[in-house]
Amino acid sequence: MQIQQPSTARKQYEVDGFFIQAEPLIPEALVQRAIEGMDALRSGEYETGVPPRPSYWEPGDDPQKLCKIEMPQIANRAIMELVSHPSIGKLAAAITGAQIVQIWWVQLLYKPPTTPDGSSHTNIGWHQDRQYWRVWEAGSELFTAWVALSDVTADCGPMRFVRGSHKWGFLNRGDFFGQNHEAQRKEIQVPGNEKWQEVAAILPPGGVSFHHNQTYHGSGANLSAEPRRSFAIHLRTEKSKPVDDLRKGLTAFIDDPTYCPVVYRNGV
Repeated sequence: MQIQQPSTARKQYEVDGFFIQAEPLIPEALVQRAIEGMDALRSGEYETGVPPRPSYWEPGDDPQKLCKIEMPQIANRAIMELVSHPSIGKLAAAITGAQIVQIWWVQLLYKPPTTPDGSSHTNIGWHQDRQYWRVWEAGSELFTAWVALSDVTADCGPMRFVRGSHKWGFLNRGDFFGQNHEAQRKEIQVPGNEKWQEVAAILPPGGVSFHHNQTYHGSGANLSAEPRRSFAIHLRTEKSKPVDDLRKGLTAFIDDPTYCPVVYRNGV
């Protein structure tokens, strides 16, 4: 496994609004166990006896629909082991300079292949995560580690980041579930001195990307023969605080380490 020097990784994250760790960060055996855990959750099997939080996709739903399951780590031990793997916390701290990194939410994402007739409704629309994270105070240091469990190639609908868009401010335009990328683009006002430059996150199983909460990103249809599997691990540093210090919605479990473990603490 080859990881860039922390200073190089941090500089790239600060300039681009994302960082792509293209070499596997998670051990192959753990990736495989987490895949088995993902399949168990999709079948309604919860190893811990605790189901995930209410989700966009539930067992029995259309298998051709984007599968998005909230807080899967509370239902399966291998998934918890993967999302809290110390290598993720260590790299997250390196690119942000954080003293503490904590998981505050996780999403399982399973994008099925496009159907034989060519139809697909599994695009992920252009958006800034901040649109959905307003339970956190403005300026909170929030970001996402996106871990690939399958081989995320150019034809399977990889995540695409817009370079430098985290510096455009909070534009409040876009929609995670939007399917028409071209129409969405017309609604997003790119600052006059900036340009829309997309970069695909091509990742092997166990590879990880990180992105800022104001970086525009989205993805297209999975045109490969296999599902695209991943976990979106939403992280925060010590420079973050819920609005009015409330524990509700996306911040409901941040005091419970069985849901939201700290994955890095400086000096420990």
